[in-house]
Amino acid sequence: MFCIFCEIAAKRIPAQIVYEDGEVIAFMDLMPITKGHVLVVPKVHAENLYELTPAAAAAMIPAAQKIAAALRASGLPCEGLNLQMANGKVAGQSVFHAHLHIIPRNAGDGFGLRFPPGYGREADKEELTATAERIRTALAAKPA
Repeated sequence: MFCIFCEIAAKRIPAQIVYEDGEVIAFMDLMPITKGHVLVVPKVHAENLYELTPAAAAAMIPAAQKIAAALRASGLPCEGLNLQMANGKVAGQSVFHAHLHIIPRNAGDGFGLRFPPGYGREADKEELTATAERIRTALAAKPA
């Protein structure tokens, strides 16, 4: 099956690569949210976070740290940044190869998260306890 990010990682499709190591490749997003928007992509195909190997997942954050520092040092506008990863269509994933967005942020850039109605109210403590227990049970049942 054709995967554009696999093709970029194999250098069969050109991209503006800004960083590469043994595990990941990072390149400019063709449809940037803000100037300097970079994608960090594992070289080994994995559709999303659920399929990533621990080694590939672990390699993404140090690469993001290096790129974030370079963005700040580059002179590009970058008062802050967001790291974002979408997993699944409902979460906004459009290329089904795991990738981490590094999005430079500046006051008034027009980008942001939209929270659902009711956000900001403290959660019910019993519901938090029950939810945490479900997650702990699932973690105990499935080794990492």
